[in-house]
Amino acid sequence: MEIRLGWFMAGLLSILLIGNSAWAAETTITWHGHATFEILTPGGAVLMIDPWLKNPMNPRTVEGEDPLEAIKKLDYILVTHGHFDHIGDSAALATKTGARLIASFELGTNMAKLLGYPRTQMGFDTLMNIGGEIQIAGGEVSVSLTPAVHSSGITNPRAGENEPDMVYGGNPTGIVVKIKDGPAIYHTGDTAYFKDMEVIAEQHAPDLALINIGGHFGMEPEMAVRAAAAVKAKYVIPHHYGTFPVLTQDPEEFVAGLKRTRMRHIPMAPGDTIRFKGRKLVRE
Repeated sequence: MEIRLGWFMAGLLSILLIGNSAWAAETTITWHGHATFEILTPGGAVLMIDPWLKNPMNPRTVEGEDPLEAIKKLDYILVTHGHFDHIGDSAALATKTGARLIASFELGTNMAKLLGYPRTQMGFDTLMNIGGEIQIAGGEVSVSLTPAVHSSGITNPRAGENEPDMVYGGNPTGIVVKIKDGPAIYHTGDTAYFKDMEVIAEQHAPDLALINIGGHFGMEPEMAVRAAAAVKAKYVIPHHYGTFPVLTQDPEEFVAGLKRTRMRHIPMAPGDTIRFKGRKLVRE
């Protein structure tokens, strides 16, 4: 009886240690400027959303360095739509790291055909569409594509006199990344505000919303505040501003709107990293 009790206690202790280890592991989110976010999961998987690392807001670009050289590991590249500032450096990063592509089926197919993204690094396990959900990183991460009100043309590198400058990039999307023992993260892509953002809140309950505020091509700051309220995330980070003269140049109006509605803003500059322990933000 004592031996069985000892085995039971040893097993219970092992379970507790495993649980505590998972809880102790952190999720980190790094903003590389514009719409580019890098996520490191508790299990060590590395994801990058809309990887335009060479954007002019990235500190490495500002310092005259090649930001791709700093990327040593990348498991998945996630792309919201076909515009150059979101596809960014996807093909070069994929060739360097072997990262698999997560995107809409049409977008992924044409990125392979036109931009040289390795076809062997995408497939039915990663190409998807709005409404579906896939499991990646050995089940540690789930990814869903959400509706977005925008456009999605891919710049055609083969454009000539009789070829179009832009080709079909599938439907534009947002992306929800849910991490086991970590947060649920919603990236809006370049969507305009739409009323059904409330469904994203109901279905996914995001802990963190990464919301475009640049205007002109996406949401103006006032409507971005409304979008933040609709998705009901615990924390909000603005992006897609200041990169070009035509965009909103700073987040002050957006941040002021968040304060008026008592939503929690996380201030970030390009190059900054935040951390979650479980689904709770780690405050320094």
